[in-house]
Amino acid sequence: MGRWAVRGVVRAMIFRGMMIVRSLVVAAGLAGAGVLQAHAAPLAFRTLEARDPALCKPVCPLLVAGEGEIVESSADAFAAHLASHARAAHARRIVVLLHSPGGRVAASLRLGQAFRKAGVSVVVARSDGVGVLPGRCFSACVYAFIGGAQRVAPKGSQIALHRMFMYERIGASPDGANVSRVFAHPELVERLSEYARRMGVSAELVHRAEQVAPERVHVVSAQEMRRWRLARGSL
Repeated sequence: MGRWAVRGVVRAMIFRGMMIVRSLVVAAGLAGAGVLQAHAAPLAFRTLEARDPALCKPVCPLLVAGEGEIVESSADAFAAHLASHARAAHARRIVVLLHSPGGRVAASLRLGQAFRKAGVSVVVARSDGVGVLPGRCFSACVYAFIGGAQRVAPKGSQIALHRMFMYERIGASPDGANVSRVFAHPELVERLSEYARRMGVSAELVHRAEQVAPERVHVVSAQEMRRWRLARGSL
């Protein structure tokens, strides 16, 4: 699915078929991410604006692109970005385009809670500076994604799951070579399950993720998205 098709889904979600944005331009400038990208840059947010605001009367949404690995500071970075656009965020609907290889689970929960507190809609997509393209939300990213008040995964975008893990150092090796992979305790799995339920998503998503080996990913199917109430392809 290409730029125009994804853009059409985002357009329909934002404006419910009544208003359109034909093109976008950039107006402002536990682990698991290694499955997609070994060392992704930390999640960064930037604002996107409609090239011709007249096309989305009466009020264009505030479009925010978030790309990179979810780290401890991601929720604060999102809050700071909204604060820097406080007047626009107060008067306009907020839509986040999320494209991430994953990151830390606890940080993803905090980001998801920040999304829900702000009432934002989240779309798995990315911006190339000209338009909107399919995106990926892998590993822990899904826990940030489910915080969206509305969640959309257009055709061509992917959401993928795998088991939570972290690396624990063994001994005092200065080069960090002696490490062991540690999996999530049942208490954390239950915490995530409860979080998913609070966000309106089936806890089956969490349990399915825990069945997938860390070095692999399970790409969520359209049927699973519907069954788990995770996302729609469009509104």
